[in-house]
Amino acid sequence: MNKLYLPLAAVLTVFCINSDVKAQTKTFTITESVQQAPKANYLLASRFSPTKLKKMIYSTDVDPHWLKLSNRFWYVYETPSGKEWYLVDPAAKSKKKIFDNTKLAAEITTVIRDPFDATHLPLQNLKFSADEKHITFEVQSTIDELKNDRKDKKAADSMQKKVFYFNYEIKNSKLTEIPNYTRPKAKPIWGSVAPDSSAIIFTRNYNLYWMDKENYKKAVKNEEDSTIVEHQLTKDGVKFYPYGSNGDGENNEENEKNNKKRRRANVLWSPDAKHFVLNRIDSRKVKDLWVINNVAPGRPTLETYKYHMPGEKDAPVFEVLLFDFAAKSYKKLNTAAFKDQTVSVWPAPLLNKDRDNEFRPSLWLGNNSKVYFQRTSRDLKRIDVCMVDINTGTVTSLIDERFNTYVEVTRPGLVNEGKELIHWSERDGWAHFYLFDGNGKLKNQITKGAFHCEEIVKIDDKNRVLYFTANGREPKEDPYYMHLYRVNFDGSGMKLLNPGDFDHSISMNDEAKYFVNNFSRVNTVPKSVLMDNNGRVVMDLETADLSLLMASGYKFPEPFKVKADDGITDLYGVMYKPFDFDSNKKYPVIEYVYPGPQTEAVNKAFTKSMDRTERLAQFGYIVVTVGNRGGHPARSKRYHTYGYGNLRDYGLADKKAAVEQLADRHSFIDISKVGITGHSGGGFMSTAAMLVYPDFFKAAVSNAGNHDNSIYNRWWSEKHHGVKESVTAKGDTTFTYSIDKNPDLAKNLKGHLLLMTGDVDNNVHPANTIRVANALMRAGKRFELSIIPGQRHAFGDLTEYAFWKLADHFNKYLIGDLSSPGQVNILEIDREIEHKR
Repeated sequence: MNKLYLPLAAVLTVFCINSDVKAQTKTFTITESVQQAPKANYLLASRFSPTKLKKMIYSTDVDPHWLKLSNRFWYVYETPSGKEWYLVDPAAKSKKKIFDNTKLAAEITTVIRDPFDATHLPLQNLKFSADEKHITFEVQSTIDELKNDRKDKKAADSMQKKVFYFNYEIKNSKLTEIPNYTRPKAKPIWGSVAPDSSAIIFTRNYNLYWMDKENYKKAVKNEEDSTIVEHQLTKDGVKFYPYGSNGDGENNEENEKNNKKRRRANVLWSPDAKHFVLNRIDSRKVKDLWVINNVAPGRPTLETYKYHMPGEKDAPVFEVLLFDFAAKSYKKLNTAAFKDQTVSVWPAPLLNKDRDNEFRPSLWLGNNSKVYFQRTSRDLKRIDVCMVDINTGTVTSLIDERFNTYVEVTRPGLVNEGKELIHWSERDGWAHFYLFDGNGKLKNQITKGAFHCEEIVKIDDKNRVLYFTANGREPKEDPYYMHLYRVNFDGSGMKLLNPGDFDHSISMNDEAKYFVNNFSRVNTVPKSVLMDNNGRVVMDLETADLSLLMASGYKFPEPFKVKADDGITDLYGVMYKPFDFDSNKKYPVIEYVYPGPQTEAVNKAFTKSMDRTERLAQFGYIVVTVGNRGGHPARSKRYHTYGYGNLRDYGLADKKAAVEQLADRHSFIDISKVGITGHSGGGFMSTAAMLVYPDFFKAAVSNAGNHDNSIYNRWWSEKHHGVKESVTAKGDTTFTYSIDKNPDLAKNLKGHLLLMTGDVDNNVHPANTIRVANALMRAGKRFELSIIPGQRHAFGDLTEYAFWKLADHFNKYLIGDLSSPGQVNILEIDREIEHKR
């Protein structure tokens, strides 16, 4: 019912007309209290924009740079007092500042003649020397200088700020400027550098080329140097059947222009640099898809790309090529097993001590004579872990995984260069590790039980110990909280290394002696400690400084647990309240959703990102995130695959049941005003919720949703929903796919729906949203549609605009605020202008 809103006091004049008397007037004063028009709290929400949060939240974890000659590491940590750089020696249990900020700022100021102080030290590209006794870093000045490759100072973009380069001797606290410094360009992304740096592989015009180290140095300085010598390796590469990159993500004009430039080849080298492998994909028969950038400079631009949709016949063909670099020859490996299979070669794990080496090579998983890869059937119910003997080219299937739903594997861990393998599998319904010999014979299951193993962290070959992360093992904890464990290869000696009822993230050194443990919950201050491989705390490192955030009125959200719609399965979520929360009020509720199955949109640790949760709540909502059956893979295999075969509706009943249970518990939740929103899969789910439960969900904002999964990409849709493989008596194999779609239910819409999509989204094509819009129009339904011009899947630099558009929609239809949106300047409310020297 519409309400009439009057001021608290009003004057009503009544004219009385009678045939026997003269016209009279009587005046009455109304003094009774009336309800104020509802208002969304735009001001409070604006105080927690991403730009403002950067000035309230600084470092929340320790990100260690492990050194090569010792177990030491360095890190930088920022607080409201500025940045500090620390060097940690675990063996000595010491943590020291690498330099005195005040002294260093004065010395840099003396050299550059720009003023710096201890709290404003703009050090860039800090690196340790090979002997770990010095550090080098750069500082940008306010001095203008001509760029190296320019001659005319008046030409556009010809000037740059001069960069000074310094060397700092740690022991003696001695700073030295390195004169005549020319800042090198970053490593070109196109170069695949051999382990011995003898050759660099790249692609041009869809073919492979190589150059030696000296010519690569020239290219790093100036890619257009005419003296660079390069050599062609292949000649038959063509568009959509290239050796390396097609230039994906470029519009047609850019693609044509860039074809002659160097592009990345994505090769993986053998450790001895004598061979490399390359995945070559033939997608020429895959049908084209297009997006048009209507706001490109000049004429709108067309982008054409290959996009394999579910059920389509013509699939890309995957090949693995093995190159003998010395002979400048290659052969195609016989990897065939399944029709329309995918094949991918595993890269070797990267060493933590190499993280600051931008020229580190990309190696294959294996040794100089063996390389490991996986091949997967199109229906994703069959995966083989394979090994190639590069001397003979023989492909051997070592381990096979088979399941009635989709099956997954991760990169195996090699023990003693492949004499044994540690394999991750969900074959018993939970993700666990298994030990196989080098020929693929199962030796024993390493981990067992109703919990989920996540990834291999380190393998100690000598002591036969596996370090790995897992969740769901510790009683009375949220089963998603991640921990680090160690276990012997035979399954004995299982030990939790970082106990505590928190979500943990770790960085372990390559020798597996120490690790940095960062931990928090959504409702705790993040902390960081250094621990050893037996789980002993070596020393405390940092506690995040959230003082400015707390001074702004911030309050932690509240974790909760409810039952799924089956009344049995536990679901875990987080509730976000307005920071000016009043328990005596009634609040509309908004669910922020992502259905999975790759993940769930439920934070477990404290995070700096608050747009879709805390910030949205400040308008005057209870915002809820909660998991659903068929969501996160870090539960049982049954939980993860619950939505198999029902990819539209599988999570909706759980989302509805969660809000109903919370409303039963909390009188401040207004169950008559339920909104729902999400992005991508969440955009798909939020619209589906409005159509499946039209009387429960009253408003939705659906961003970039894959509403019609028959035109979303095959890899996700066929995997998580299922595709039927049929083989005829003649041996011909075909695939059929059928799925329920949001447009099918358009006639059910009752509430207020806003659809948004980027017009150049080449991930979830805009056609997904437009097809829903078409169905709604033909059903005679009123709704809103926003096209975000020139934006990809994530909305890019119009993300902030999309947020305010989303807020306006909910504020109008859930709070009932009809006036505030027009009074809010979207640019002004979040504008932050900083003076930069």
